[in-house]
Amino acid sequence: MPVRNAWLSLALAAASVGLLWALQPPPIPEAVSGDRVVVRLHDNGEALANPGMGWVLHYYDNVPANYGSRLAPSDTLDDFPGLTVIYLRIPWSYLEPEEGRFCWSVLDTPAQRWIARGKQIALRISCSESWTRYATPQWVEQAGAKGFNFRPGSGAVDDGPYWEPDYNDPIFLEKLDHFLAALADRYDGNPDVAWIDVGSFGVWGEGHTFSSTRMRYSADTVIRHIDLYRKHFSHTLLAANDDYAMTENGEKAIAYARDTGLTLRDDSILVQPRPNSYFHAEMAQEFWPRLPIILESEHYGPSRDRGAWEDGALYVRAMFEYHASFASIHWWPREFLAECRPLIDRMNRHLGYRLLPQEVSYPARLSRTAPFAVSYTWYNDGVAPCYGGGHPAITLKDAQSGIVAVCVDERANVRDLPVRQVTLQGPQSRQPVDENLPPPPVLAWNARLALPFQLQPGDYDLYLSLGDKTGSPTIALPLNGDDGQRRYHLGKITIVD
Repeated sequence: MPVRNAWLSLALAAASVGLLWALQPPPIPEAVSGDRVVVRLHDNGEALANPGMGWVLHYYDNVPANYGSRLAPSDTLDDFPGLTVIYLRIPWSYLEPEEGRFCWSVLDTPAQRWIARGKQIALRISCSESWTRYATPQWVEQAGAKGFNFRPGSGAVDDGPYWEPDYNDPIFLEKLDHFLAALADRYDGNPDVAWIDVGSFGVWGEGHTFSSTRMRYSADTVIRHIDLYRKHFSHTLLAANDDYAMTENGEKAIAYARDTGLTLRDDSILVQPRPNSYFHAEMAQEFWPRLPIILESEHYGPSRDRGAWEDGALYVRAMFEYHASFASIHWWPREFLAECRPLIDRMNRHLGYRLLPQEVSYPARLSRTAPFAVSYTWYNDGVAPCYGGGHPAITLKDAQSGIVAVCVDERANVRDLPVRQVTLQGPQSRQPVDENLPPPPVLAWNARLALPFQLQPGDYDLYLSLGDKTGSPTIALPLNGDDGQRRYHLGKITIVD
């Protein structure tokens, strides 16, 4: 027993500094102290696919052939650890080739493959591209909308091969308004949609015109586009782009996005080498305490080839500094997985939220009419809050694995677990950010639960889960002993009259 306890102490200490995945954990231990069972738990190091966090596959990356779209229809990338969202980023012209005639199958076909696997989708519909002339449908221009020809690197030129709308043009805005109404009719409030980008402003929907016409727009133009989305999408999370800051008085557009409930995404970090690897970690500080941050890396191959990627440690640093809930797979997914598996595993240990009960205490024997007193300590080893929250539940099962009792602690909500604070050092720092971290803050909760009247005396297996107020598990925990339904075995309990 002393050796066993020494191992547990070592494991718990290792968990507090994020090293436990290097250990091979034994089965969950159980110790009886007096009339109570005390269970000390540790992180098993597994990747988690939980709501509101995870890796994002770029299925369409504006260019329809990139990147996930080359996967076989039956290949849902089940081997990619922590994949939760499929990003469908496509020009408007692909969805409404003629006014009022929509081709929703462009979205619904790939979406249904992953929805069937329990994943969500996210959308960006762009109005300007540097690879096809009409991201905005040509019929919009033919209806009288003003715009500009451009050539990437040269700005607006008469003989430019690509066309970008005037983002303030009333005809363009009217047609866009009608399109967004149709899009919202299908996707606003749809639980299979994680978020929708405000993608109608700027080349690639990225919030700037630097690589297109280089026309100068004010923050008021961006706000006009934000309001069009807000008009139609009242139940689905909307995402603003950090590059709104590149417009005239851009901080006004960012503040408006923040104050009206949009979250923030930062596109294409690691385009340039240090010290210009990313710029807006400080901007994210005004968003992440309330809403999930979406972090997109530059296309992995070009970033790697020009030396901006280095060993990927800057992606890790940005994840910590932005408090990111989502990170992108911005490349051919199997090549990215093969070349970056250690990095992916490293990021999965902290991406989004990672909730762990440090210790659980419950009575070894309990009268079925007595209050069921449970105590536990919890911490969040991720970089972001669990925005959707969740309540601990204790489930009792009989010898045939039948559920005989479900008791939910509604007063405890894991949304309240604090997040470890990280000092912003930016990409100029060369010290790995996830080494020598202080332990995350721990919260202690005490619950007095009520057992159901029909529970009979006997010996039962006791499970812990996190989920909604009715006891349905919704959040995976990095623990052994999963029953296949996100309930985790803690030990035994005896119920007496």
